[in-house]
Amino acid sequence: MHYVLLIYSNEAAYASMSQTEQAAIFQEYGALTEEMKQRKVHVSGAALQPISTATTVRVPNGKAVTTDGPFAETKEQLGGFYVVDVKDLDEAMAWAAKIPDARFGSVEVRPEMMFD
Repeated sequence: MHYVLLIYSNEAAYASMSQTEQAAIFQEYGALTEEMKQRKVHVSGAALQPISTATTVRVPNGKAVTTDGPFAETKEQLGGFYVVDVKDLDEAMAWAAKIPDARFGSVEVRPEMMFD
């Protein structure tokens, strides 16, 4: 079954880290991604550009309205995701716990909706 691991963290916290600290976290992500691939659970994943690059689209009354930035003010922002193919929720949560940002942010685990 496919689960999406949505990675939320505080962009301001990253901005306050040194280049060395950031590089260490990115190395952890690289190692985790490689482990997922070796264990054949990795389906896909991506890191996202900062929220300052986001555009939100809404279509009230049939007319598209766009705004700059994220859809809501929060302390944590969606920074990336993994899609994993695992046997159950417990295994998905075990992978989520290995994500570096889980230490100072959160990882939402959701089953992918499959269509025929």
